[in-house]
Amino acid sequence: MSRVKGGFVTRRRHKEVLKRSRGYYGARHRSFRCAKETLERGLVYAYRDRKVNKRLMRRLWIVRINAAARACGMSYSTLMHKLKTARIGLDRKALAYLAFTDAAAFEQVARQAAD
Repeated sequence: MSRVKGGFVTRRRHKEVLKRSRGYYGARHRSFRCAKETLERGLVYAYRDRKVNKRLMRRLWIVRINAAARACGMSYSTLMHKLKTARIGLDRKALAYLAFTDAAAFEQVARQAAD
């Protein structure tokens, strides 16, 4: 069986990996093998943490809504239930934004849900 040299295809692949690993420490941006391993691990973390970030943001929204709801005299779960029964279609992101930026508007929404 004859020997196959990589040629420009291998060089192009190596250059792409080394270009994407710019800024890594030590051999991680110089050596192809180290760079490739580090890059793959980084991509795995990025994929995982996109999901984790969604979870963390939802937790933050719930904390903010709960704090504002308690200022209005009800708990988070009570407020969410009353919003659902009153058919007020605001999601947690919008409610948290209201609670964080405009407390009066949030209080008005909570009062409307309680009625």
